[in-house]
Amino acid sequence: MADFFDECADAVLKGDSELAASLASRAVEEGMPALEVIEKGFVKGIREVGRLWEEGTIFLPELVMGAEAMKKAMAVLQPELMKGASGSLPEPQKVVIGTIHGDIHDIGKTLVATMLSANGFEVEDLGADVPVERFVQTAVDKGAKCIAISALLTTTMPGQKKVIEELDKRNLKGKIKVMVGGAPCSTEWAREIGADGYASDAVSAVALAKELIGAA
Repeated sequence: MADFFDECADAVLKGDSELAASLASRAVEEGMPALEVIEKGFVKGIREVGRLWEEGTIFLPELVMGAEAMKKAMAVLQPELMKGASGSLPEPQKVVIGTIHGDIHDIGKTLVATMLSANGFEVEDLGADVPVERFVQTAVDKGAKCIAISALLTTTMPGQKKVIEELDKRNLKGKIKVMVGGAPCSTEWAREIGADGYASDAVSAVALAKELIGAA
């Protein structure tokens, strides 16, 4: 089994989406526990991709390919994960995620969404350039307990604050948690705008989501 997990991790490291999906399908066919395959295989790979990117060993194209391979594997394994969650595990917590209006950067946001999914959260990824009202309305419609907002430009950071203000207007502040991230953001910024937390990377974002609304 350990060798299989290594194959899964390597598929993500190599950015081989076809192989990642194939390995995920094999895991399902052979009845392997979906969560174990995700955590010990694919997540191990995406974490290594993130680490190598942070230290400058790999570059943006490799990062994107790794994230895409992870997404392909998750598309196969997520339904199996949900089946497992229907029994002994609580219902998956929902998170709405996106990059704020005016900002089209989405690589970091996509990695966070992928990691959240890999850790059992049900993620509604709105993509990039997302209007303030859409964040809030989607959270309401989907019954999400957390909104994760990315901003990669200092000029779009105020949009994160506007989401919190919109929640406040609807008497939802505190009921729906808000976490922020992106290169110009910080713990101080999160505190200043009334967000519930800040995450500097995908791994810490998962930890923060678990802290704010519980593990899925």
